[in-house]
Amino acid sequence: MFPFHRFASSDAETDTAQAVTPPHPAKEGHPLDELTHGAFSAATSAERLARIGAWLATDPGAEQMQQVFRELSAKDKGAAKLIRERLDDIRRDKAQGTLAKEWAEKAEALLAIPRLNLADAMAWQRDAARASAPLGREPLSGLRARLQQRVQVIEDLHHRVQVQREAAALLAQRIESLSTRSWKDAEAAQAGLDVDIARWDQEASTLVAEPDWASIDPRFPPMLAASQEQLRVVWTAFREALAMATAASADVDAPVPYVPLWAEELRQVRGAAAEPGPAVDPAVQARAVAATTDALNILEEEIAQGHGKASAGAANALRAALKEHGRWLDEVLAGRVHAALGAASELEGWQRWRADQLRTELVTKAQRLLHPPQGEAPLQGKKLMETLRQLREQWKVVDQGGVPNHALWRRFDEACNEAHRLVEAWQEKLRAENAEHRARRLTLIEEVQAWARSRTAEAEEDWKGVSRTLQQFALRWQQSGHVSEKTFAELQPLWKAAMDEVGASLRARQHDSLAARNAMVVEAQALADEADLRIDAIRALQQRWQAEAAQVPLDRRLEQKLWEAFRAPIDAAFARKSAQRQRTQEAMGERDRQVCDAAQAVQDAIAKADVQAIRAALAMLEECVQGAAGAAASDAPPIGQSAASQSPAEEGQSGAAAIPARKPVVAVRGDDRPGAKLGGAPAPVPRRGAGGDAPHASRRGAPPVRGKEEYPARTRSPEQRPPRLGDTAFRAQRDAGEQAQIALRKLAAQAHGEALMQLLGAWEQRDAAKVPTVQEIGSRVHAAARSAWAQAIASAPAGEADTALLRIELAAQVPTPAAHLPALRALQLQMLTRRNDPPPALTWAQDVSVVLASAYDAAAAQRLQGALKVLLRR
Repeated sequence: MFPFHRFASSDAETDTAQAVTPPHPAKEGHPLDELTHGAFSAATSAERLARIGAWLATDPGAEQMQQVFRELSAKDKGAAKLIRERLDDIRRDKAQGTLAKEWAEKAEALLAIPRLNLADAMAWQRDAARASAPLGREPLSGLRARLQQRVQVIEDLHHRVQVQREAAALLAQRIESLSTRSWKDAEAAQAGLDVDIARWDQEASTLVAEPDWASIDPRFPPMLAASQEQLRVVWTAFREALAMATAASADVDAPVPYVPLWAEELRQVRGAAAEPGPAVDPAVQARAVAATTDALNILEEEIAQGHGKASAGAANALRAALKEHGRWLDEVLAGRVHAALGAASELEGWQRWRADQLRTELVTKAQRLLHPPQGEAPLQGKKLMETLRQLREQWKVVDQGGVPNHALWRRFDEACNEAHRLVEAWQEKLRAENAEHRARRLTLIEEVQAWARSRTAEAEEDWKGVSRTLQQFALRWQQSGHVSEKTFAELQPLWKAAMDEVGASLRARQHDSLAARNAMVVEAQALADEADLRIDAIRALQQRWQAEAAQVPLDRRLEQKLWEAFRAPIDAAFARKSAQRQRTQEAMGERDRQVCDAAQAVQDAIAKADVQAIRAALAMLEECVQGAAGAAASDAPPIGQSAASQSPAEEGQSGAAAIPARKPVVAVRGDDRPGAKLGGAPAPVPRRGAGGDAPHASRRGAPPVRGKEEYPARTRSPEQRPPRLGDTAFRAQRDAGEQAQIALRKLAAQAHGEALMQLLGAWEQRDAAKVPTVQEIGSRVHAAARSAWAQAIASAPAGEADTALLRIELAAQVPTPAAHLPALRALQLQMLTRRNDPPPALTWAQDVSVVLASAYDAAAAQRLQGALKVLLRR
């Protein structure tokens, strides 16, 4: 309120009053308004949003943004959302930085140790990805590349060790095979073996000297050492045996080598074969034959079954038996042994060839993962990962049945590793999406909880709105993106708890609504069981049901089930009432049956497509409908006399089917035609004009006046009208009448078209006898016009028909072909100058005679047919 001022008596009092009265405080702005470029004083939300965006572009501090967010979130949530997103980004970047630092330290620690464990290196990348560390950014991307490079070097060392082991085995087998040939061949191959074994030793020494040799798997160094030792033993024994063979060949007294074939060869050279050898102990020979025969039988059985890996083991066992007991075998058994060993070598070669074929196919499939054929879509995501896993499993199965092929393995492994990089990128993207979807779902859970806290008692009354909101929340949860099973198992209980808390009140209200609807179902059953059907009570009950259904939503199937249970007794009651009404209508009398029979006769005539039969059946139907009027009028008492005043004799004469007397008419509508008097006689029918139309006074909106003969039922008194038909009879006669009129119109149109085609045919053939009769043409053409048409057709062709055709088309108001439009405009101008000439609508019959008198033309006939279709129907 404004303060009251009084006039001061002096200047001192004025000065004192001004000193005591405090000044009006000025309106102060928000303390953060200057910081945010006037966002708090903005007039509209859009302006505030723009100012907040401009302020955020200056990169303010996190504390300032947190302070502004707290103040602005209560005023404008849309503008505060920008600040919250920026704060979330800062928080996410900070968390990513912490993770990057932590995992970078772990990677550097792994790279610093001299002996790197492959499992630890692979686990670092897997665990870092699970922890959502930024592997695609520095320094983690560089550290990951260094770890992958070192892992690749270690795996390459593993591969080289396996190659060396296989090479050692091949060299040993090569040396061993020389023992089955002449010692001279072995002496010739010694130089090449020296070079190969020296090269193998050099490669083995290079492997051991590698910097990452200490990081390889512990099982590979003993494997290389064992291969080196075995090769050294075999090579030393070979050289000693070869040296003994060389010495024995030069000195007959020198001992022969322990290789059976070489010793036998040297003895033959010395001539010792002719000398009887030392006696062989039969027991030793028997043991040698038994051991060799057992190994031989096993190998032959494996060869017969076609086994690859098992046959190779059996062949090695037979070779060992041959070395130990070969000197005591006879020629037959020795031949079987060599034949079995040859077959085993051939089978082993075939198995190796087949395994190489399968490996080549696997290499091709692995390379197609990166470069698919033209027209084939490349595999991606989980499908690519599963395919890689299947290819590696198939390679393991192939390696189990034959000797490994390291060249093909290297190609296969390189292709799989290259394809696995795509899998890693997909997995990284999947982890990023999983983190994003997890954050989205957590935000949705918080939003549901906030909405539950913000609800009021008034809002709970709109249960349909509550249900709609819950459905929207559920839909958003379904559309929040895919997450891993672990994340889903973590978030699903939180989501269910939040939704259960929000929907508790709705479920309670739905429970009450379900009880109320069940009570209304019982009430509907009670109303339906009553003898007299109370329509008002049923209508009120239905309104209550609709109000309850509109207020509280239920499950669609449950609501439909309840509605069917509620509607069933009411429908049954109305059906029972309709059946009673039908039985009452069926028991009305013979007249309804006669009307139904007459209606069926009309339907039969329609099926025959006979115009005369249809008209006769319609007349009989009308007679059946109106036939009982006279009997009803004769049997009814005079006006004003009730049925109760009849004498018993008259009542007996009327019979049981007597029609009850109608009530006297108390008020009737007067004649509202022009010139009529209230309560007097009806006005006279005005005479029609010369043109057949009503006078001009009756054209100004008043309905056309017709005589009493057009409405015979209106001239009858209520007692003279026929009794009302039953529902079945009424519908039967109505449907029969409508269908009969449709059939008559169709037949008339058909007959009209046939007559028109007959007329055009008579014109074409110049045969007047084929001109249809007046009855066939229709009521629009009189006998004189038909005679003129016949004479025109019978005469020789003369004259031109263009002008007459134009006048006929004007009379019919049909379009004229484009080629004749100039002639039509000229004719219209000519008609304007001759106003006293009759219009085309009155002279079209004579114009048709002119056309028929001319020569026949197909185009003119088509134009004439289109115009006559309209003129003869009017």
